Amino acid sequence: MSQKRSIETTCIQGGWQPKNGEPRILPIYQSTTFKYSTSEQMGRLFDLEENGYFYTRLANPTNDAVANKICEMEGGAAAMLTSSGQAANFYAVFNICNAGDHFICSSTVYGGTSNLFVVTMKKMGIEVTLVDPDAPAEEIEKEFRPNTKCVFGESLANPAMVVLDFEKFAALAHKHGVPFIVDNTFATPYLVRPIEYGADIVVHSATKFLGGHGTTLGGIIIDSGKFDWTVSGKYPAIVEPNPSYHGVSFVNAAGPAAFVTYIRAILLRDTGASISPFAAFLLLQGIETLSLRLERHAENTKKVVKFLNDHQLVEKVNHPSLPSHPDHSLYEKYFPNGGASIFTFDIKGGKEEAYRFIDHLQIFSLLANVADVKSLVIHPSTTTHSQLSAEELAEQEIKPNTIRLSVGTEHIEDIIEDLQHGFDAVK
Repeated sequence: MSQKRSIETTCIQGGWQPKNGEPRILPIYQSTTFKYSTSEQMGRLFDLEENGYFYTRLANPTNDAVANKICEMEGGAAAMLTSSGQAANFYAVFNICNAGDHFICSSTVYGGTSNLFVVTMKKMGIEVTLVDPDAPAEEIEKEFRPNTKCVFGESLANPAMVVLDFEKFAALAHKHGVPFIVDNTFATPYLVRPIEYGADIVVHSATKFLGGHGTTLGGIIIDSGKFDWTVSGKYPAIVEPNPSYHGVSFVNAAGPAAFVTYIRAILLRDTGASISPFAAFLLLQGIETLSLRLERHAENTKKVVKFLNDHQLVEKVNHPSLPSHPDHSLYEKYFPNGGASIFTFDIKGGKEEAYRFIDHLQIFSLLANVADVKSLVIHPSTTTHSQLSAEELAEQEIKPNTIRLSVGTEHIEDIIEDLQHGFDAVK
């Protein structure tokens, strides 16, 4: 089948192509180990001289089939699953940043990601500079240093739905010889593929839209295979002979899959944030309906945004489809098919009004997740983003009266009725 097939088809057909007599459904290889006949072959596997499976912490056929499906959807060269989206974010940066290094990150990234980068990675001697994603390129460029190793951003920032200017950040990263890493969780490859706009590495929390049903944690790292690790001299671990594998060069051994192979062979081996084959299989079930779900998410979101924007008890709706949103033009450019079903609005009043609204919803579930088929709601300033300072909350436009919605795939009339029920409790 052609590699140019549609993403709708890839969601269903990608990753696993059974041979004659093999199961049509991807098998769950729920085994920690794999048997071989000769010691010589096992030795070649351990030395990365031959591809294969020997321990599921590093690789598993089920996991790889799911990763390959997502890789094809994103237009990458290689991919691997992790135990969570946060693990994927960590590995993607830590893979190329050592103690004493620096990287640049959009200031609007998810609060948990921000804490990982600003607090936890600081303990490892890695420094991050947060930049306003809407700042002019020349202002962002001032933050680059000789020891800058990568640039990180989110396609759609949580929860303000700031739209990342992929091409601006890609140009800056490549001008300084470093890779551009994009968290594409909230967009998914169905709506936008960052590699097409210059991203070198793409990560996801597969827990969200890819899985789509709130059942399974998982993450994925996709390597575009386009970044040349040899040019700048900044990435000796990937380029130069590695002592862990008897002097192998990952660039020479894995070619366009060097970045992912290094994570798998070194970081995953040593720190073990692996996903189980059964969990990977559950994610696969979600991916097969991704295109259908995203269409309904986008359709419902459009109608919810209009309802809220017209409502007398709403102070502001923070959605990039609205002309008033500062990133409206970027949204129209990168998201022609809509999206951004996770967004915030400011109810008139304060925390008490926000609480009352949330607590009286029945279809919208109050819980700490997003991108589910079920509609979800939360109060960000006291939950998901409570670790941020007052200044950081203000930068992300999170106020005491800010409410985050994740619009599900229920019937739109029921969703609207439920939201009105919440407003009725506030009057």
